[in-house]
Amino acid sequence: MNTTIKALVFDVYGTLFDVYSVETKCDEIFGQKGKEVSILWRRKQLEYSFLRQLMGQYQPFKQVTEDALIYALQYYNLDYDDSQLQELMDAYTTLKYYPEVTNVLEKMKDKQLAVFSNGSRDMLEPLIEKSGLLNYFDAIISVDDIKQYKPTPASYTHVLNVLGVERKEVLFMSSNGWDISGAKNFGFQTAWINRGQAPTEVLNLVPHGEYDDLRGILEWEE
Repeated sequence: MNTTIKALVFDVYGTLFDVYSVETKCDEIFGQKGKEVSILWRRKQLEYSFLRQLMGQYQPFKQVTEDALIYALQYYNLDYDDSQLQELMDAYTTLKYYPEVTNVLEKMKDKQLAVFSNGSRDMLEPLIEKSGLLNYFDAIISVDDIKQYKPTPASYTHVLNVLGVERKEVLFMSSNGWDISGAKNFGFQTAWINRGQAPTEVLNLVPHGEYDDLRGILEWEE
């Protein structure tokens, strides 16, 4: 591995876990509208976190996620009750992790490993514990501890404070282009897990590495 790297920091949603695996539960409840609901739900979830950050109206990611879900259901004129809403929210604690994740974490387990997410602890901790991945990580870092969503510099500073490392000593991995842009701007080494084959964000913040999935980061061991 690059000798300057002391900590490997993984984003959670879309990077380790497939956020669209909630589609199964959406299909179960809403039939053919399940896919559309899951896509809009995720889009509004991100949008609401950005809006709340800009407006200075922070709410934990669990609340943001529920608000985004309600918007998606209302957008598609779908009837729902409280129990169905809770079922869908619970699905976020049983997301499926991508097939290469355990192999990559196993090969990197001699390094300092952490997750860093906009997710609140009441979402992150059950998800990672139920997945069986908890023992791989030295730290679970949530922006909820400082009430500053990514991609603010304050959020990435929190990682340094928790792990006790410098910016250049962090390799940060995310599937979200906006998150990679924020981390690169902050001074992290960045590996974009470009699962959707998207173009690079036009922000003059090209990631240090770009890969189809997490297996690509194994080259940083060389």
